[in-house]
Amino acid sequence: MEIQLGRGKTAKRAYGIDEIALVPGNRTLDPSLAETKWRIGNIEREIPIIASAMDGVVDVRMAVRLSQLGALGVLNLEGIQTRYADPEPILDRITSVGKDEFVSLMQELYAEPIKPELIEKRIQEIKQQGGIAAVSCTPAGASKYGEVVAKAGADLFFVQATVVSTAHLSPESVVPLDLAEFCRSMPIPVVLGNCVTYEVTLNLLKAGAAAILVGIGPGAACTSRGVLGVGVPQATAIADCAAARDDYFQETGNYVPVIADGGLITGGDICKCIACGADGVMIGSPFARAAEAPGRGYHWGMATPSPVLPRGTRIRVGSTGSLEQILIGPAALDDGTHNLLGALKTSMGTLGAKNIKEMQQVEVAIAPSLLTEGKVYQKAQQLGMGK
Repeated sequence: MEIQLGRGKTAKRAYGIDEIALVPGNRTLDPSLAETKWRIGNIEREIPIIASAMDGVVDVRMAVRLSQLGALGVLNLEGIQTRYADPEPILDRITSVGKDEFVSLMQELYAEPIKPELIEKRIQEIKQQGGIAAVSCTPAGASKYGEVVAKAGADLFFVQATVVSTAHLSPESVVPLDLAEFCRSMPIPVVLGNCVTYEVTLNLLKAGAAAILVGIGPGAACTSRGVLGVGVPQATAIADCAAARDDYFQETGNYVPVIADGGLITGGDICKCIACGADGVMIGSPFARAAEAPGRGYHWGMATPSPVLPRGTRIRVGSTGSLEQILIGPAALDDGTHNLLGALKTSMGTLGAKNIKEMQQVEVAIAPSLLTEGKVYQKAQQLGMGK
């Protein structure tokens, strides 16, 4: 539905995750019967949750541990891990500096050149410990390091930017990455993103994406929406991109998963994304709170160290428990940030959804008061949903 902004300009109404609620149907089931398996590329996982390719979230150890627990972690190949042989002192500096010095320090530290030999080393370290080596680059980085990634034996390659499209215009001196040719030439599945519209999703699917990342600017540490004014709230973005996935499947018989990326904090957020049509989710700040996370209780966005226009900040998230507690429990907190898998299975049971596909079909209501209705005491006392 279009809304008249003023003469000559109409706008589309879009909804965020906080504005919707999931409506129970005629059936319920025991949460133990809820099947959460999904497939990305040629890899099947028990848990449809991916840890974001952010330096405060995923390092080699986190990638391996997430693999062991049935999930997936993506390593940023243009971050600290591939610029420094020993990233620990660098991470110490990032997490100890004051907020006024933070941006300039990040610009300094990320000016260190990326070393191809470290890309190969990090991938091999993950593989040698039995982990799934999922890695991420910007389109420019993918063009430069794609062969290194393939040679090192990575399992999945995420090509990510704030916005990715197949119709990128560049100066005459710059040859843009041909996404379709890149997907064809890589010996491993290539995940493309980010996008928020039906049309761009369809184009990326036709280019050969093994999965699509959906979300522009909702991340906890991202400031792109404030800096650029760009983005679409996640509920609407996921629904539109999932529609493109379904139409592409009907046309080709090739089912490509859609991954909701950014702005998800609680188990309820994850459940609502899947109900809007996502097959899985990518999250950052919830995993940055793990005791094992490299960020030491801090979290920062991928565009934070930009030398010309930083579009991210560093936020203090604290350490609230182990990665296992956050992902599969048992929960030590009452606010939905622990036991994310348990929350998903319980929600699926409450809604009568036996698997992810059925969860995508549950009824959704527009409910802007969902998170505030009746929560006066929690809000006043900063407990549970009022934190």
